Amino acid sequence: MVSGRQISAARALVGMSQATLALAANISVPTLKRMEASDGAATGMRNNVAAVQTALETAGVKFLEAGGVASGPGVSLRKPNGAAIDVDENEVVQYPENLENDAPPGAGG
Repeated sequence: MVSGRQISAARALVGMSQATLALAANISVPTLKRMEASDGAATGMRNNVAAVQTALETAGVKFLEAGGVASGPGVSLRKPNGAAIDVDENEVVQYPENLENDAPPGAGG
C-alpha cells in the first residue's frame, strides 16, 4: 500500500499542486491533505487512495516498494521509451559490412 510520504513526494516530483492532484483523482483537497499527512500507509477510503495513485502513475510516477530496487519505499519518475537518448535517425550510419552476420548462429560476440 502506498504511504502518505510517497504521495507527497510523488506529487512534488511531477510538480503537481494538491488542488491539481485532487481534481485528477476526483477527491477533495482536505482528503488529499489527510492522506499526505498519514504516518505509514495513506489513510482514507481504498478507492480514493487508488485514484490518487493512478493519477500520479498516469503523470509518470512509479511507486517503489522496500526491498526491490529501493532500500525503502519511494518514488521514481518514469521516462517514456526512447526519451532517455536523443538520436537523429537521419544521422545514423549503417555500414554494409555490418548488415550481415559473419559468424555461425550462436557464436556470440
